[in-house]
Amino acid sequence: MNLLLEEARAKGRVERVLQAINELEPSRRYRHWDKLRHRKPPNDLVHREWWLALKLARLPYRQIALRSIDGRAFQYTLVDPISEFLHEIDSRTRGSIGMPDPITNPETKARYIVNSLVEEAITSSQLEGAATTRRVAKEMIRTGRPPRDHGEQMILNNYSAMQMIVMLRDKLLTPETILNLHRIVTQSAIDDPADAGRLRRPDQRIEVADLYNRVFHVPPPADRLESRMAEMCDFANGKIPKTFVHPVLRSIILHFWLAYDHPFVDGNGRTARALFYWSMLHQGYWLCEFISISEIIRKAPAQYGRAFLYTETDDNDLTYFMLYHLEVIRKAIEQLHRYVERKTVELREAELRMRAVADLNHRQCALISHALRHPGYRYTFDSHSRSHNVVYQTARTDLLELAKRGFLEARKVGREWQFVPAIELDELLRKPSV
Repeated sequence: MNLLLEEARAKGRVERVLQAINELEPSRRYRHWDKLRHRKPPNDLVHREWWLALKLARLPYRQIALRSIDGRAFQYTLVDPISEFLHEIDSRTRGSIGMPDPITNPETKARYIVNSLVEEAITSSQLEGAATTRRVAKEMIRTGRPPRDHGEQMILNNYSAMQMIVMLRDKLLTPETILNLHRIVTQSAIDDPADAGRLRRPDQRIEVADLYNRVFHVPPPADRLESRMAEMCDFANGKIPKTFVHPVLRSIILHFWLAYDHPFVDGNGRTARALFYWSMLHQGYWLCEFISISEIIRKAPAQYGRAFLYTETDDNDLTYFMLYHLEVIRKAIEQLHRYVERKTVELREAELRMRAVADLNHRQCALISHALRHPGYRYTFDSHSRSHNVVYQTARTDLLELAKRGFLEARKVGREWQFVPAIELDELLRKPSV
């Protein structure tokens, strides 16, 4: 910005630029020079004067502890859309918020948690190149079978990492925790197993580039990573800065911080997104346990990369990444509400059809509801146990009772019992005497 001011001063245009600040039309879009240079400037301004006016209008910035390689602090400004997004997220993801009974009821909420962990594990891995389909990935996790390839291993690792995040929600973040999280994320899914859970070495040069080998980001050197990670943990735990940082923005900055430092040879993106979840849950945003940000990011991955790039190429302005990430969270919350509404309707329909089967428990009702939509699905004691977070004996009792009553057909495959929906399940449920 200093260079732009010098140019305007040399041309005697500073006063005109300052006047233009008041003439700028309000906009929810936080435009980068990359976009602005292709638009027509207002009034008698040229592009660089228009850009300077916008930059001045964004003042003041708030600096954080994160610094770029050349020592410049990252910063952000609280433009109007940010306040609006934060209010919406605050009111819809923490405290006593109105959600349907399946999520707030302790007996059924476990099923939604398992589904959300599976969904985030799958899409976060797909962002990093895993080609495994949702159906196959969900079958692997729910049945507990070993992964067959690299993609499935990534997904299983991410699922384990998300489970770990949920368990650590009340703990402070430490470098050891991050290393352990990375170890879980990359187990058996990294070129050199010794790199799992270890900061990259000085001889391991890392660059972030596109498919054409154009370098967009060079992370800090390896000899700075240990101290930077300790400082990142201080930030994550609220020790720095002394001034207030909104909890959601703190979580977003943590996501950006680890991705910027790129402390590992591989698995940085997955670890960064996992840390975002830890931070949100740690700060009381309990509904985030049910949303998947990676599913939203995966629909437009170029925007994800552009949010990082815009931040780094415009005076370390984190506002770009914040606005992008806040929109992702908003969409993920909307998607959750639509999912819960759909599942609630399906559950009600199933309950109506099972009125005469009043002695079935909620897990058996959920399984039958699922079976009606997936007539070829295979259930096992292990898969039922995993889906509902119950012990093996409870799962065994559930399935054997359903088989005894004709809702499921039991088959012995090797040493394992498998259960499939009865062919006439739909008709069976229509019978009043069922």
